[in-house]
Amino acid sequence: MATLQRKLLRNLWTMKGQGSAIALVIATGIAMYVMAFSTIDSLRATQEGVYLQQRFADVFAPLKRAPEALAERLADIDGVAALETQVRAPLNIQLADFADPVTGIALSIPDGLQPALNQLYLRSGYLPDALSADQVVISEAFAGAHDLHPGDTLAVVINGRYRSLRISGVALSPEFIYQIRPGDLFPDFARYAVIWMNRSALAAAYGMEGSFNQVNLRLAPGSSADTVIARLDPLLASYGGLGAFARSEQTSHRYLEEELEQLAAMARLLPLIFIGVAAFLLNVVTARLIRTQREQIAVLKAFGYSNGQVGLHYVQWVMAIVLLGSLLGVAFGVWLADGLSNLYQDYFRFPWLERELRPSVVIGGVAIAAIAALLGTLKALQGAVGLPPAEAMRPEAPAHYRRTLIERLGIRGLSQPARMILRNLERQPVKSLLSVIGIAFAVALMMLTGFQRGSINHMLDVQFRLAQQQDVSVSFTDPVNQRALQSLLALPGVYHAEGQRLVPAVLANGHREYRGALQGRALNSQLTRVLDQQLRPIQMPEQGVLLTDHLARMLDVQPGDSLQVRVLDGRRQQLALPVEGVVTEFVGVGAYVSQDYLAHMLGEAPSINMALLAVDQSAQEGLHQQLEQMPRVLGVTLRSHSISAFNELMDESILVFTLFSMLLAGLIAFAVAYNNARVAFAERGRELASLRVLGFTRLETAYILLGELLLLSVLALLPGFALGALLSWLLTVGMQTDLYRVPLILTPSTFATAAVVVLLATALSALFIWGKLARLDMVSALKAAE
Repeated sequence: MATLQRKLLRNLWTMKGQGSAIALVIATGIAMYVMAFSTIDSLRATQEGVYLQQRFADVFAPLKRAPEALAERLADIDGVAALETQVRAPLNIQLADFADPVTGIALSIPDGLQPALNQLYLRSGYLPDALSADQVVISEAFAGAHDLHPGDTLAVVINGRYRSLRISGVALSPEFIYQIRPGDLFPDFARYAVIWMNRSALAAAYGMEGSFNQVNLRLAPGSSADTVIARLDPLLASYGGLGAFARSEQTSHRYLEEELEQLAAMARLLPLIFIGVAAFLLNVVTARLIRTQREQIAVLKAFGYSNGQVGLHYVQWVMAIVLLGSLLGVAFGVWLADGLSNLYQDYFRFPWLERELRPSVVIGGVAIAAIAALLGTLKALQGAVGLPPAEAMRPEAPAHYRRTLIERLGIRGLSQPARMILRNLERQPVKSLLSVIGIAFAVALMMLTGFQRGSINHMLDVQFRLAQQQDVSVSFTDPVNQRALQSLLALPGVYHAEGQRLVPAVLANGHREYRGALQGRALNSQLTRVLDQQLRPIQMPEQGVLLTDHLARMLDVQPGDSLQVRVLDGRRQQLALPVEGVVTEFVGVGAYVSQDYLAHMLGEAPSINMALLAVDQSAQEGLHQQLEQMPRVLGVTLRSHSISAFNELMDESILVFTLFSMLLAGLIAFAVAYNNARVAFAERGRELASLRVLGFTRLETAYILLGELLLLSVLALLPGFALGALLSWLLTVGMQTDLYRVPLILTPSTFATAAVVVLLATALSALFIWGKLARLDMVSALKAAE
């Protein structure tokens, strides 16, 4: 074995504690990188496989009612490779052991056969028999929420008529990978169902014999969805077409895409920060190693080793630590990715999960760590190769000592060990600053991974306390006269009722478009409010439209501009509405107008298709049963259920990733604190041994070393808080979507948690060093290094 190789192994063994701590930091960064991108790749691969094998449609076109004969004309549109018509019907479900309202949608399939598009993946059971009128397949999410199995029965109401249906199978569909009720912001598997019935049975139940109200299309290779939609919409307009849309606008697909984009945003930021901290620590340790090996470097050069060989020797030392961290990080990252993918599958309902670990992800993570480590230790390496042998043979010049600031100010009352701590910090400002920076990064990482809980609680408070104050929301199958509110007010427990009119529309500004809805609200609404940037209520304007801030940015409009609106219902008017203001919302996006102004622009009498109710808490549970019996009621949503669904969504998406990240950030905090303690002990071992010889007790010498470490940790808190706030802000910028925006809310608990974790890590590191201090050999420590 070559001399330098033996020296390399000796150095690695001598500094195994610090090397292991740094390898742990590198491992956490690579683990997070591998976890995030492997999870994204796995979900992407699964998504593509499911879409391909289950023949997920490319274009979707809802309408009121059209004769089946129209399908031939639609199939002749250039670019259409496959077409399937369908009947869809809203329904209510009554469960004996579940008191809350359950709504859903029934979709038709060819009698006894798989649909041509959006095929079902049967998890259990079988498709309905071709001649059966009462067999159905239900979605796995709903079945799991109520422990339903093939052979069980369902009591449903379709088109105002009660039916008893028997479950023949449990299935998943590419159309409902993310199963959410239309208009809701969060999924609720227990209260929203998807079922599939034979076409003839559903058409008879919904009065759609010989007709359809949904068209799904598959495009030919190279065809444009926009081109096909431009030809499809005019053909469906006279049949109540609601505007065809591409897969990119399909609800389930859009939610999945948004989640993957947010996961990618966190994956791009957090691992790089972790690896950057590791590079910083490597620089500190490598510089310390080179300082203590000045004479060894001189001897090596005197014996003919070139600058390149000496520099390569220390590069190998750095790369050995990177290699150890990489091996641990990749293995840990693969394990975490597997767990994270399984958690995502709980609410992204894929039939199967394809595990993906691209070599480029592993190579990329290791390469980033290696490059960061080399860049971080570049200055120290330059010092090693640039040291002339003659100069290296001489010991380092002693530090220039002078009276410290405390001594010049005449501050008295400090003990001798305390003065030694402060004197050492002041006389080595660069070393002290580097230690503070390292610990500050640990504080920042804890804040970065922990602030989201406070932010999400703030989102919940704004959405359901300030903006929405209704207890129950009731949606209708069609617009109804506002006099319907009087009927609702007569129900037991209802003491206030307001109506809203939601009109599906495409909102546009030039080439920028967003498919959403105009929401008509009462001018003096008591149950819903629009808020300004300071979360103060804004009066609804009598004319014009208010846009949520994120939607205004998406469309690049501001107050005073004109918003183009293409209505997708009724007479399909083209409107130009003045933008009167911008409002703040963290969940969803909206365009708000007064009800009277909306009715005027649409040229119709004021009407509503949603009612908001304020209800006594004691009456809420029984109210939904009365509402479900009303023939034109489409669905009922309780505010308490929305809050529960919101918390569940956050816990299973953002907070899942945050939990993993906080665990890794805690490891980082310990590694940083332990590394600082080991460096301090290694550099001051001779000094501490001298103090012991001079009569200082073991407790006093420990106080000098560990007190300095604790003081550095305390000094690092404030800059760590500032750095954490900056990094948290950068993360929130990358998490802005039209589904939800996570605001930057730093609560006292965020700061307290970060500080406590870092101080505990410092205390744990101090325990390790205390053991070494107890075993300090004064004679060996005082010997001159050869």
